[in-house]
Amino acid sequence: MGDLVLITGATGHVGFHVLLHALDTGYTVRAAVRSQDKADSLLAVPALKHRQVGSRLSFVVVPDLTKPGAYDAAVQGVRYIIHVASPLPTDGLTTDQFEAELLEPAVQGTLGILVSAQKTPTVRRVVITSSIAAIVPGGALDDGADTVFTAASRTPTPPVSSLQHPFQAYAASKVKALNETEAWVRRETPAFDVVNVFPSYVMGREEVHPTADRLTSHGTNRFLLGIALGAKSPVPAPGTTVHVDDVARVHVGALDAKVPGNTSYLVTSNNSVGSVDGTVWGDAAKFVAKNFPDAVASGALPNNGTQPSVALKFDTSKTESTFGFTHIPYEEQVKDVVGQYLEVVG
Repeated sequence: MGDLVLITGATGHVGFHVLLHALDTGYTVRAAVRSQDKADSLLAVPALKHRQVGSRLSFVVVPDLTKPGAYDAAVQGVRYIIHVASPLPTDGLTTDQFEAELLEPAVQGTLGILVSAQKTPTVRRVVITSSIAAIVPGGALDDGADTVFTAASRTPTPPVSSLQHPFQAYAASKVKALNETEAWVRRETPAFDVVNVFPSYVMGREEVHPTADRLTSHGTNRFLLGIALGAKSPVPAPGTTVHVDDVARVHVGALDAKVPGNTSYLVTSNNSVGSVDGTVWGDAAKFVAKNFPDAVASGALPNNGTQPSVALKFDTSKTESTFGFTHIPYEEQVKDVVGQYLEVVG
């Protein structure tokens, strides 16, 4: 069996694809879950069940990732850690909840797993799921920028008092977690490497909860599906997307000793190979018309929704050269997301 890797957040969209990719690559996986029920539900997911991984997959229950020492038992004997778990924004959060519900859990969960890893001599590398929101100033996320962002870009943590809506608070949680992680590494100089991965809006098949309601109301796939289903969004979103398979590929690929550690990697697709210009959300309509003409003609896909884009620029050349791939383009993301929706409702 392959080296043992601990994966957190495996019940989520990104985390589950990371889990599958790690197993397919030959690793033995220990997945941290909040309860045994969560483990049982994962084992019932067809994409995992059909792989028949047997003893190469085990689970460890970590009920509260913010509790000191929460991961001490989970990291015992592991060689690698992929830390995906982090709180996501919900529409009902109020400004007085931002710090307790988003910022502190993101920071404490990440620092907690690093502290536990430091107690475990077998750990060689920790890969952390961050976000492009961690390296782009809040104003640019709202209004766009001509700056070309790279994996080396950084931005200061904004004061909590400046945060006005849940997405801003989520972005701030990613900024703070990244900044405090890098400060911890400089201060502690651990024996293991740390790699930060910065995905953009993640698109692709939802394997864990593929219901029509969830696809259209939860996660980042809903932005794309809204265009196909006629939703009229007045709120601009950063024009930057990535296929979930590319995100999983980089997380697992970063475990390879040939990949430089103590560095960071952007994972996002641009509008053409070699470009730094990001996604235009509205382009989904032409890809839907091209690839699903019957569904459009029948009215199953009205294909007249709107989603304004915030123009951002990212240089992903470092990622593509290090890992040896070209990011899956926006059209393929559209085909996978809309195709799954039609399967579910059809």
